[in-house]
Amino acid sequence: MKKRKLGRTGLDVSVLSFGASSLGSVFRETDDAEAIRAVHAALDSGINYIDVSPYYGLTKAETVLGKALKDVPRDRYLLSTKAGRYGPDSFDFSGGRIRASLEESFARLHTDYVDILFLHDIEFVPADIILEEAVPTLHKLKQEGKIRNYGICGLPLSLFEQLLPQIDADAIISYCHYSLNDTSLLRLLPLLESRDVGLVNASPLSMGLLSLRGTPDWHPASPELKAVCRRAAEHCANQGENIAKLAVQFSTADERIPTTLVSTASPDNIRDNAQWAEEPIDAALLQEVKDILAPVRDLTWTSGRPEYNEGITG
Repeated sequence: MKKRKLGRTGLDVSVLSFGASSLGSVFRETDDAEAIRAVHAALDSGINYIDVSPYYGLTKAETVLGKALKDVPRDRYLLSTKAGRYGPDSFDFSGGRIRASLEESFARLHTDYVDILFLHDIEFVPADIILEEAVPTLHKLKQEGKIRNYGICGLPLSLFEQLLPQIDADAIISYCHYSLNDTSLLRLLPLLESRDVGLVNASPLSMGLLSLRGTPDWHPASPELKAVCRRAAEHCANQGENIAKLAVQFSTADERIPTTLVSTASPDNIRDNAQWAEEPIDAALLQEVKDILAPVRDLTWTSGRPEYNEGITG
């Protein structure tokens, strides 16, 4: 699979990467044995970067991923995990908790370092906690060799616009902002390029919006956005195509976006996704889907503190 450079990290990441949230039964109940096979299928398909978090499935995703990777040579994959978010309303970005969380992740993942450690969903806490305690802790962990790079992740794009000029982040994860229905992530590219920050784009299916299966109950999108995305998925199905294929191809095509995380606990699904990323896109169908999605283009939803969500009405 084609690889791209991830900013200044020195990492060459596959254009399609594996998001392990599904291993925590976040989207549906999953079978651990099947989930482990999905991880192996991803690696066998040329995917070399895996991302996880203790928050996903309340440590289940890390536990299952650790079982999958236990006997895989560590130099065969790049790994990131996160710290700071541990439940729907459980956040702790103190230095001591970040260190403890990382050690707990090491134990579950059967490793003694991660290639990137991200602060998870930082839009829910005041910025001074991140700037004065969390980021300095990450810097020390990097000096100690426990993490090779560090970064931040969250939903609102203004989060990155406000904080990246104040910190020396190596990478970010942005989700649900570069997909068929939302390409607003492009506005961040000049800032990221000027600071040589690696970009990980997550959720080309917009956390299930772009599918016939429908979204999980917790999905925060508006009824209008859900309905229009479903019409787009139905249109693809009527043409004998899967909107997931179009979505993966669209999100991995832009050379300026190093890698896109896709999450599944199905070996067949990850093999399909990897194959789709190598195939040319159906330009005519893409335009038809864009036309259907035009009324909700770049429509998003609020997440976290008000200062990061000004002007968002979704």
